[in-house]
Amino acid sequence: MGLFDSLLKKDGKKFIKRKDSDAGEAGRTLEELRGSLYNELRTSEGAKRQQQRFCGPVVAMTFNFLVSVGIILTNKFVMGQVGFNFPIFLTLIHYSVAWILLAFFKALSILPVSPPSKTTPFSSLFALGVVMSFATGLANTSLKHNSVGFYQMTKIAVTPTIVLAEFVLFSKTVGYKKVLALVVVSAGVAVATVTDLEFNLFGACVAIAWIIPSGINKILWSNLQQQANWTALALMWKTTPVTVFFLLALMPWLDPPGVLLFKWNINNSSAILISALLGFLLQWSGALALGATSATSHVVLGQFKTCVILLGGYVLFNSDPGIISICGAVTALCGMSVYASLNLRESRESSSKQLPKQNVPLPKPKATTEGGVVSDVTSTTNIV
Repeated sequence: MGLFDSLLKKDGKKFIKRKDSDAGEAGRTLEELRGSLYNELRTSEGAKRQQQRFCGPVVAMTFNFLVSVGIILTNKFVMGQVGFNFPIFLTLIHYSVAWILLAFFKALSILPVSPPSKTTPFSSLFALGVVMSFATGLANTSLKHNSVGFYQMTKIAVTPTIVLAEFVLFSKTVGYKKVLALVVVSAGVAVATVTDLEFNLFGACVAIAWIIPSGINKILWSNLQQQANWTALALMWKTTPVTVFFLLALMPWLDPPGVLLFKWNINNSSAILISALLGFLLQWSGALALGATSATSHVVLGQFKTCVILLGGYVLFNSDPGIISICGAVTALCGMSVYASLNLRESRESSSKQLPKQNVPLPKPKATTEGGVVSDVTSTTNIV
């Protein structure tokens, strides 16, 4: 028994050593993985790869869609029930909270690194910050002074504006099949949502002035991320201060007086803070969607959101938008499906063309040398 116990203990020590060795190897593997991920985020190219890996087009557009619906309901509550009728100041609060959150991420070293300054001129970042302030601020002001129907009509005008601007700035063309799909989408959304066109002169001027900044804003967000290795958070960190500055300049011109007389109690302040947090998520998800797709696709996503809300209210809450509006929404959804399928086909074709060649060894039949020794002969072939 003594000999058996000693052998068991000896084997037990060997077993324990083996387990300790496996645990140490797993720990080293985890540490190497953590280090490689940290190093990836320390370069703009690595951070961009991680964003593309974890947030593809479907994830980004779904994220943006859900946040958009949430902030629409929240802002209706803030500007309706709470009575906060200062759209520019509300937008300023959104971007200020976003800036604070980004600074917090920067302090924790989890904010992705920006590309080198020589790759992107400061004028491009400054222009994006300026048009972002006008696009967001004028959109909220237009919604306040115009009817919903006129507001939707101006949103439809953003689609041809983006197509024309991308052709002028980047010589980018759109195939006729996509053009037909976009025409069907715009016509369907117009029939579904444009129930009234009530507006005043000031509201109409604001709406018309909003169309061009909105289109340029989407184009710049998409182009800088896809061409210059910018991530959404890094680009937000660089442009948000410019946006805040210009929103401060717009406040006296577009907001009514009396913001200091507003009742800043706990309930009202909490509702505005929730709206600001959703505003940060909306800006982030919108930037992710623009980086993963295109400016035109992002506009189509917004129109999809409008149709889903209209049909969802009819199906879930027994609202009655009318048979004409329902037919228009269904027509728009059909056009969106065709547009999405065309985009998917193009992305597959481009990815197959850009797939790198790899040298893969393929075994050949064994050859016999003169001395009778059998040797393995391998060759390589290019797989596309």
